[in-house]
Amino acid sequence: MRIAILALQGAFIEHQKMLAQLGVESFEVRQAADWELPKDALIIPGGESTTMLKLLRELDLLQPIKQAIEDGLPVFGTCAGLILLAKHVEGDDKQRISTMDTTVCRNAYGRQLGSFFVESNLKGIDHAVPMTFIRAPYIDKVGSEVEILAEVNGHIVAAKQGNQLVTAFHPELNDDLSIHRMFVKMAESK
Repeated sequence: MRIAILALQGAFIEHQKMLAQLGVESFEVRQAADWELPKDALIIPGGESTTMLKLLRELDLLQPIKQAIEDGLPVFGTCAGLILLAKHVEGDDKQRISTMDTTVCRNAYGRQLGSFFVESNLKGIDHAVPMTFIRAPYIDKVGSEVEILAEVNGHIVAAKQGNQLVTAFHPELNDDLSIHRMFVKMAESK
């Protein structure tokens, strides 16, 4: 198992550390040549989605990543990754990766000061999961193929559709490996 981590901006190192704890090899994708390396899955980390989208376009990575996901490459998007994977973002018509049938409310929890932490249940995990939200989005609507995995305060904060897993929060900023383990199992079963 070898997982590519988009490393243009954001919390990519933290994802590498989580995967290393699970004994999973990973590598950073910073340019088109990196994308060509063999991989079994992709993680799109949290960060600033507008900056990440701009860099994806400039580096000619947007279409190859979109195509790979559409062709079945397992992908895990956290926070900004969730925004990039969404087909619709409220008030924003930019072309993103747009492979997951969701409508997302960007920066839904407000400014940096609106960041918060909770522990809540996530379908498929047998204990409360730590969830760190930083200027987080949430999923406002889902298509019929999307499975809702977690809600916090009445908002969808984790979901799955086929080979795609997304969280509005940052599991890589806590010690719990459950969600990364779930994604690795999902990628292994592909």
